[in-house]
Order: sequence, then structure tokens, then C-alpha cells
Amino acid sequence: MEALLDRLNWRYAAKAMNGEKVAQEKVDRILEAAILAPTSSGLQPFEIFVVTNQEVKEQIRPIAWNQSMITDCSHLLVFAAWDTYTAERINTMFDLTNEKRGFTNEGWENYRQMLLSTYPQKDEEENFQHAARQAYIAFSMAIAQAAFEEVDATPIEGFDPDELDKILNLREKGLRSCVVLPLGYRDAPKDWLVNLVKVRKSKEDLVTVI
Repeated sequence: MEALLDRLNWRYAAKAMNGEKVAQEKVDRILEAAILAPTSSGLQPFEIFVVTNQEVKEQIRPIAWNQSMITDCSHLLVFAAWDTYTAERINTMFDLTNEKRGFTNEGWENYRQMLLSTYPQKDEEENFQHAARQAYIAFSMAIAQAAFEEVDATPIEGFDPDELDKILNLREKGLRSCVVLPLGYRDAPKDWLVNLVKVRKSKEDLVTVI
């Protein structure tokens, strides 16, 4: 636990990256951490797109406030949430659970029916916002694992999601982009943030024990 906290203190949102490639095994572990993240009802209502094609990165940079990390990173992770919940999507995850566990459970099946009678009937935007919150949980796990791997990871919400959806053809897949995460290594001489003290609220200001 102390080692993880050390790495979280080490990490920061790098504002310049040097283009050095991150070893694939590190990227794989970062993705695995995201896959292992907890999500509501275990539905994992999102997908992760790993962009390494430089031409695609170049297309994305102008619609992401021209941030250099987009093109100078090693791997650009795009977290895209389901545009809504459907019966097919819910059933797919419940069927997968039953297949992997090798049995069905009455309580679990009752829970399936409860979700089927609830989520697909909700407004699509409400469903997307719920799915996006689940994607953010996985996004946070990826950031933590990246820190553990000593890989810089810069959370970016500053982009035009509609344009990114077009570049990656996400809407055709029933997905909408919600956040992106460049992975790479800091370019310290060009990064104004690298040597600044990390500032966070105190525990007393942030945590209330009841």
C-alpha cells in the first residue's frame, strides 16, 4: 500500500511528452487494471480504444485544444461509454457471467429481470451519463496502474467529443467518447508543471468522519 501511495505522489499530469514508446507489457497491465475495475452491476458499459497510429493522433490533436501530449504520447487511450443500455447489452453480460461461472442463480436471474425492466426504458442521455461514470472508474484504475508502472498518464477532458466520435466512428458502434488518457514519458525540459509541488486539499478539509 505504501508503495502505491509513493507512486501516486510521484505521478502528475504531464504537460509534455517525449515520444518514447511504452513497453507493450506495461500497456497491457494498465489495460488489465482498467478491465478489473468495479462497475455498476458488473456491466462494464464502455470500451477502450488504444490509438497508436500517428496519423489518427494528428487528426485528434486539433479537436483536443492542440495539446501536444495527444501526438507525443506512446499510446492514446480513449474511453468510450455505451450510448445507452439495451436489453441485448444487459443480457450479453449476464449470459457471460453464467457461462464463466458454470451455473445459474435464481437471485442473479431476478436481478437481470430488474435491470431489464429499468434501464432500457430510461432516457438515453441519462443512461449514457451513468455508463460514462463507470468508464471513469476504469479510467482511474488505469491512471493508478500507470503510476505503478512509472508511466506518465495525463487525464484529458479538453476535447470535442462529437468530433472524436466521428474520427473513431464511435456512434456507429453505439458508443460516445468521454475521456482520453495519453500514456508516455514526461519531457521534463519542456514541461512547466514537472517541478511544481503537488497541491491537494488536506485530509481535514476533504474527509469527514461521521
